[in-house]
Amino acid sequence: MKHKLLAGLALAAAGALALAGCSNGGGTGDTGGDTDGGATSYKIGINQLAPHPALDAATEGFQAAFEDAGIDVDFDVQNANGEQSTALTIAQGFASSGVDLVLAVATPAAQATAQAVPDKPVLFTAVTDAVAAELVDSNEEPGGNVTGTSDMAPIDEQLKLLKELVPDAKKVGIVYASGEVNSQVQVDAVEEAAPGLDLEVVTKTVTTANDIQAAAEALGDVDAIYVPTDNMVVNGISSLIQVAETKQIPVIGAESGTVEGGAVATLGIDYFELGYQTGEMAIKILKDGADPATMPVEVSKEFTYVVNPAAAERMGVTIPAEILDKAEVVE
Repeated sequence: MKHKLLAGLALAAAGALALAGCSNGGGTGDTGGDTDGGATSYKIGINQLAPHPALDAATEGFQAAFEDAGIDVDFDVQNANGEQSTALTIAQGFASSGVDLVLAVATPAAQATAQAVPDKPVLFTAVTDAVAAELVDSNEEPGGNVTGTSDMAPIDEQLKLLKELVPDAKKVGIVYASGEVNSQVQVDAVEEAAPGLDLEVVTKTVTTANDIQAAAEALGDVDAIYVPTDNMVVNGISSLIQVAETKQIPVIGAESGTVEGGAVATLGIDYFELGYQTGEMAIKILKDGADPATMPVEVSKEFTYVVNPAAAERMGVTIPAEILDKAEVVE
């Protein structure tokens, strides 16, 4: 099943109650110990920022890499429900537990985990810009105990898709959370690429999900709306879609979860595969002794068209046949 999205907010320092973890693995829980067959069993903590199709898919892909490799793992999966302080509390719990490695899913969870877990391997996924988030020294040489995979979207190609769907578009609007580092990185990239496609960019920021509808209304007379992999906006996408449908403004997403939520189309990341790729990195660390400090941050190896013909009809656009022919279709 194909999925995509997201990630990053500035961290809150205060603690909060974490959700109880759930075990999804079949491991023995004997960290680093030997099972009867002589195989090593591992315990891995997973700190996921929020319940969301793209982030869920990344977590599932990570676990699948171990299952396919036949490695015995006890996964302690915990979800912060979008709360930055809870992500920090979860990370602090992993720091004092017997886990062999921690996976952080989304930028705020990765920032919390990197802060709280200095002496165990930390991998991240669904992080747009690890350098801007101050998770690594550089993508080529992370330099510490943290590395992982980036979900940076192919923004140039996504804007070209926007122009294919709305050929006469001159003005594109973006609503994003002001506190999400990953979103600012994407907005900057859109603003850099837009002039080459004769596009003007109009932005509005939000600080809570309750602000999304008003921000979408405040974009004014735009020809299309682009939604980056912004946790807050994607989680509240229905408010933005409602405005877009009323005004007949096509919405293009940076990942498939947005299309499933009512956007017209994307050329985006397969988050299951991105998580799987991260799992393969984790296996190299645990089984082969690879050092996160010298493991380059990896990027997605594949992108996929996802389209929503019903949403296109509601927003008054036609998806070209050549895109439909090679796209996954949201029913």
